[in-house]
Amino acid sequence: MTVLSINLNKVALLRNQRDVDYPSVTGMARIALHAGAGGITVHPRPDERHTRRSDVYELADMLKRDYSSPVEFNIEGYPTEDFMDLVAETKPDQVTLVPDHPDQKTSDHGWDIPAQREWLTEIVARLHAQKARVSVFVDHVPEMALAAAEIRADRIELYTGPYFECFFRDDREQVLSLYKNTAEVARKAGLGVNAGHDLNLDNLAHFLRAIPWVDEVSIGHALTADALIYGMDGAIKAYLKEIARKS
Repeated sequence: MTVLSINLNKVALLRNQRDVDYPSVTGMARIALHAGAGGITVHPRPDERHTRRSDVYELADMLKRDYSSPVEFNIEGYPTEDFMDLVAETKPDQVTLVPDHPDQKTSDHGWDIPAQREWLTEIVARLHAQKARVSVFVDHVPEMALAAAEIRADRIELYTGPYFECFFRDDREQVLSLYKNTAEVARKAGLGVNAGHDLNLDNLAHFLRAIPWVDEVSIGHALTADALIYGMDGAIKAYLKEIARKS
């Protein structure tokens, strides 16, 4: 079963628009988990424009203290030393390495792993020493899946922005075939496969029917928008229903 991990960045962004403590990031995490989500994702950026460092500590404490059944805690980010320190202190289940510049609005491309092979190999080894699973954000390029295996990552996360952009175009199946090829290369290399970015209620089931062995989807922006219509509980259940439609 593909795990649904809820990215809480947009909940934190809404809270940060005012000098108040609501909506609560931990409170929304509780609602999402109660509704059936299997994981929580945050992407703390250096300017703290959405998820703050304090949110990461509070989520880590809550998940370890209040949930006896497994809940995936995934921290995404560019591996600066500050980020690496945060990961070491909060001990997530998974760290997703993303090649974001500090001023990016959102993630919009995967790693060029061969260009930074030595450094990324060292980062992956450091995270493994902390008992974290490591996922590497990549484009739908089979060679990057092979490169991820070579630096000893555990998983890739497919950047699905281009899939979102083509979903209602004639070339959708051609683009999707590149994602499937990349995922197949990853699987043959012994890697797990995650996916994220602009997956939504329109396109999620179609993607998972093409790649049914996806381990995890991380969804934030679209799910938060849908929660304005259905409520967080209702939105989670709607996404779980789409995941179930893959078979």
